Amino acid sequence: MTKSILTITIIISLSFCITGCGVNPVTGEKELMLISEEQEDSIGAQYAPEIEKQLGGRIENDELQNYISSIGRKIVRVSHTPGKTFHFTAVNDKSVNALALPGGYIFITRGMLEKLTTEAQLASILAHETAHVTARHTSSAMSKQIGANILLTIASSKTDMSSSARTIASYGKQFLDMSFSRSDEKEADIGGLTYLERAGYQPQAIVETMEILDSLSKTKPIEFFSTHPNPENRKEYLEYKIRRRGYTGSKRIGKQEYKEKVLNNLPKKETQQ
Repeated sequence: MTKSILTITIIISLSFCITGCGVNPVTGEKELMLISEEQEDSIGAQYAPEIEKQLGGRIENDELQNYISSIGRKIVRVSHTPGKTFHFTAVNDKSVNALALPGGYIFITRGMLEKLTTEAQLASILAHETAHVTARHTSSAMSKQIGANILLTIASSKTDMSSSARTIASYGKQFLDMSFSRSDEKEADIGGLTYLERAGYQPQAIVETMEILDSLSKTKPIEFFSTHPNPENRKEYLEYKIRRRGYTGSKRIGKQEYKEKVLNNLPKKETQQ
């Protein structure tokens, strides 16, 4: 009996690998993927409006939004999925955070934008979140947090959209609290560093961003580290990678551009939510 159960288990596992395995574009390794890329796009498209709403809505400034999108597109063009359509949106939430949905929907909060000082630092955040999407971490985390069956129901729902919308709204808060594993986080850090350098930005900016966030977390917990684990050696291994790769040449920083396009266009304190 035990042998029969073991045999059945092996057959089921092999079946999953045949029908549900995909290749992680970042690592090149096969992984169990219960959600297809097409389903990821559908889930992201349906969740994005609710998440945007829960994060205080889109910042109503076209110059700021276009600038952030242009930086995001630079990153995507040098990523492992250069042909994929991503959507980058700045939201009017005071928390210090950034997050990614399956399908390439990436949000960065007003609170995060206020703390950054250069275009390269902004690019490092967008590169990190882009790496989460290209490595398909977001689908894996959502499957664990919300449940693959519910996600697949939402992705395939074409007739009863009102029911689907209610499900999306009810699980939106869970998604905002979703966290990545330490291995996923390290993979996104290193993938983000690669994208940052390929896009022509100063790679040290990702370390600067980590230092800014670390400094903020010493006075109070910040949302970014509640959903993105903060290993003690995170800055150290990024600095090691930068030294090991030996980046040379002039790299973009963009301090003045960031001030003009972002900091000068953020909502005034009295109008912020």
